[in-house]
Amino acid sequence: MSRSRTAVLAALALVAGASGTALAVVPGDPGIAAIPCSVDYKVQNDWGSGFTAAVTVTNNSAAKSSWSVKWAYAGSQKVTNAWNAKVTQSGTAVTANNETYNGTLATGGSVSFGFQGTYSGSNAIPTAFTLDGVTCNVDNGTGTPTDPGTPTDPGTPSTKVDNPYAGAKVYVNPEWSAKAAAETGGSRISNQPTGVWLDRIAAINGVNGGMGLRAHLDAALAQKGSGEEVVQLVVYDLPGRDCSALASNGELGPTEIDKYKTQFIDPIAAILADSKYAGLRIVTTVEIDSLPNLVTNTGGRPTATPACDTMKANGNYVKGVGYALNKLGAIPNVYNYIDAGHHGWLGWDDNFASSAQIMYQAATAEGATVDDVHGFITNTANYGALKENNFTINDTVAGKSVRESKWVDWNRYVDEQSYAQAFRNQLVTTGFRSNIGMLIDTSRNGWGGAARPTGPGATTTVDTYVDGGRYDRRIHLGNWCNQAGAGLGERPKAAPAAGIDAYVWMKPPGESDGASSAIANDEGKGFDRMCDPTYTGNPRNNNNMSGALSNAPLSGHWFSAQFQQLMQNAYPPL
Repeated sequence: MSRSRTAVLAALALVAGASGTALAVVPGDPGIAAIPCSVDYKVQNDWGSGFTAAVTVTNNSAAKSSWSVKWAYAGSQKVTNAWNAKVTQSGTAVTANNETYNGTLATGGSVSFGFQGTYSGSNAIPTAFTLDGVTCNVDNGTGTPTDPGTPTDPGTPSTKVDNPYAGAKVYVNPEWSAKAAAETGGSRISNQPTGVWLDRIAAINGVNGGMGLRAHLDAALAQKGSGEEVVQLVVYDLPGRDCSALASNGELGPTEIDKYKTQFIDPIAAILADSKYAGLRIVTTVEIDSLPNLVTNTGGRPTATPACDTMKANGNYVKGVGYALNKLGAIPNVYNYIDAGHHGWLGWDDNFASSAQIMYQAATAEGATVDDVHGFITNTANYGALKENNFTINDTVAGKSVRESKWVDWNRYVDEQSYAQAFRNQLVTTGFRSNIGMLIDTSRNGWGGAARPTGPGATTTVDTYVDGGRYDRRIHLGNWCNQAGAGLGERPKAAPAAGIDAYVWMKPPGESDGASSAIANDEGKGFDRMCDPTYTGNPRNNNNMSGALSNAPLSGHWFSAQFQQLMQNAYPPL
């Protein structure tokens, strides 16, 4: 629920608070007194102990090159972080000063900023504001009532479309773009759109001086121009995250579902719901690698882990995903895509239908419905080849089916596109809407370069046939960390095949999957032996070598050697 107060006189302030609209000044009307400035303060989200708020100030006096807005709280409210303004607090008194990039405030011009705060007891909305020492929302500070006028229109959200990528540009993250462009040859791809990863609470407001969510959305508005623009976000901070891996463990413990809701999802939803961003198409990839773990890595299977058994028992993966879908899906211009693993994980008969069922369970938990799900994404941050052209699942060699080869190992799918299209059908059968679309992450599944086969393998045995012809050069399909020999895949593209909304680069090329040796950190990330090139494996990769690159940094950190390899082995070539 959003609350709003434009602090005029008490009666008018109550009207504004009840209606949720800002004060509108009618210029040129002699019957309406001029006000030097107006301030609209909205509580966008309130979860009982904390809140987010948006403030818009309009200057009706002489143009300014800098500005300072002040107010005081009547209760215990404390501002904890802010965006688009430098906000400080002393006791109950709050001061918001402009940033270097938004100090100019023309006559009749407006500027907006926001913040997150905490409180106990009541969260009363301030009733008096000043702009550079002048009282706002009243007639020149004299207290003469001002006609509230016609409420301003906060903007009409975009109507949801069947495929958000169709006819739209996709946001190019300037931080990733700068890193890519700084690499030798990187300018060839530095203009490609990639996902923005919200992988911890601090990422919402920016880590180590980097861009936070609002800064990315503001940058997307600047890139948008007069056309349509997609912004791709990865929402990734579940309690007990990545229960079968260590390299991407998260900051929240297995039972911290309330913290996930109130300190992670709620603030994200509050920002995305800002009417300022209503014209963007916001695509969310919801919690990669979570729900599939509940199927494949629990219940006494050889691949089971105690951590995954814990998350299945406490239900917090299902609850967390459901809560995220519910809160984000309520925003008209947000398109939720649930992570659906990849063919080398869920393509087997005993994983396929059961994974769709647990995804349906999550999509109908915590107030969510299937209408909150626009689609699914496969191969996120993984390496599965998009299409294997040199063999099919129906081929037979030396009297044996391709499914009997060591590589395929009775899987029903040999590549990502066939898996994504088939899994889409399974999801519809399970209860999802028939118009759901699929995304495929092609950021690292090109497998080009000199090692790329030019035709089928020798027909001596089914293994020589498959191994000689497969594009995916991993040692085993279960290998997932910083894979040697990988290359950039298909460039991002809308509607490339039936049922596929887009090929995307959700994992930014050049960002590590995990450290190749233990590195102390404050990000909650552990050391996973699957990122160690000397590791001889576990049941999840049939006890094979990990195939990982050496000298890798923590997951999410820039890995120059990997970026260079991805460009060298790109397919299609750069």
